[in-house]
Order: sequence, then C-alpha cells, then structure tokens
Amino acid sequence: MRRLVIALLVLVGLLVAADFGSAALAESAVSRQMRQQIGLADDPSVRINGFPFLTQAASGHYSSIDVDAQHIAVGKFRDVELTAHLSDVTAPLSMLLGSGPKNVQVARAEGTAKISANDLERLVPGVTKVRIESVDKKALTQLVQKGGDASLADLDPDRTARLVGTVTALGQPIEVAVVATLELAGSKAKIVPQDVRLSDGTALPIPAVAQRAILGLFAIPLDVGALPLTVTPTTFRAQDGDLVISGTASGLKLGGAATAG
Repeated sequence: MRRLVIALLVLVGLLVAADFGSAALAESAVSRQMRQQIGLADDPSVRINGFPFLTQAASGHYSSIDVDAQHIAVGKFRDVELTAHLSDVTAPLSMLLGSGPKNVQVARAEGTAKISANDLERLVPGVTKVRIESVDKKALTQLVQKGGDASLADLDPDRTARLVGTVTALGQPIEVAVVATLELAGSKAKIVPQDVRLSDGTALPIPAVAQRAILGLFAIPLDVGALPLTVTPTTFRAQDGDLVISGTASGLKLGGAATAG
C-alpha cells in the first residue's frame, strides 16, 4: 500500500509538472504574439488562469488570461503601463506551440493604461517634480472656502485630479497645485485645469495673468485612440499617483486584423 501511495504521489507530481510546463509554453507563445501586436520592445508578462491547464488546452478555449506590459509608447507618452484581462480566448494549443502563423481570438478585453507623473512631466514645459493626486469632496469644498470658485464644490471627485509641480514665478521656484477635471470624449481625453494655488492651499502671490499662464501649462489634450488592443476608453481618473485610463474591447483577433465591437 505504501508503494502504491508513493507511486500515485509521483504520478500526480508529474501531471502537475506537465500541466505547468505546458501552460508556460502557451503563455510564452501568447506573450510573443502580444509583443508583435502591440509593437513592444520586450515580451509582456502573460498568465493563463485556471487549473488544470491541459483541459483548457485540449478544448483550445481559455476562460481568462492576464497580460501586463511595461514601457509602452501611447500617443505623446513613452512609458505607459498596460494591464489587460482577456476573457473567452480561443487558441488551439497546436497552433500556439507550432511554427505557423498565430490567430488568437478574444471575445472580450478589459484594459487599463497607467500614465506616471514622470511621463506627464515631459508634457508640461517649465514644470518639475510633478505629482498626481486624487481628491475627495471635502478637499474640493475646502478650496471654495479658501477663495476658490464655488463651482469647484460641484466637481465629481472621481473625474478630478490634483496636479502638483514646481514652477518659477517672479524669479523664485514655487510649488503649485492645479485642480483639473479629467474628461473623455470618444477617442479624445483632456486634462482641463480649473484652479491653481500654492500647494498648501493658499492663493498664489502672483498676478492673475501669470496664474492663467500656469493653468495653461497643465491643459493637455490626449489622443487615447492609440490605446493597444483597440480598447475604447470608458473611465479616466487619478489613482495611486498615476493617471489611469480604462476601457473595453470585444471581438479581437491577435495575429490578424483587430476589431472592436
């Protein structure tokens, strides 16, 4: 009996090892295809979810695949992080592991692109040490109490960001905070400044014309139509120190002409 138990454990171990080994090969194949599709310098990280893998491979259908890619060029940005969740993926294992052309079909993709403060800083001339912060309703109300326009209290915090950076005014470096709305319209996104003051919340000690000039620096239009996987953006927000654009796509073909439904 003991020998039988040991033999069964060895067999199970071999099956698990074969399962993970096959999954790793398939993940590598999908990764190479994603790299080619998106035009990356390096292979993205790919994880095929679900166990056992071999039962999914036998049917050529995978319920869930996660993709993580770094340092992507999107529009004016050069260091975007992309995460994507692919659902209902059809890709026969023989095709993935073979040497012929690949055609991976994805029923639905949910993608998120993260724009860092460093990447944003490149687009704001004359501004250094840029930070991206989220705001809440209380912070917007406090701005009004400190002399801001009453309309600030009506902004949606989920679509508003606080952009902090250092500028030179009257010959001196000062840290300013710009409250801006984050707007989406089709394939276009915009950062629309609404208020500027010192980062401690007090009014800027500079003429109104100089304040308008600072606001203009942070008015940045973005073309998000170039998001990988033809993702259609649906949300634009500040989160954990980044600007985050999320969206969905359907009816994708990796290795062929990608379409979004």
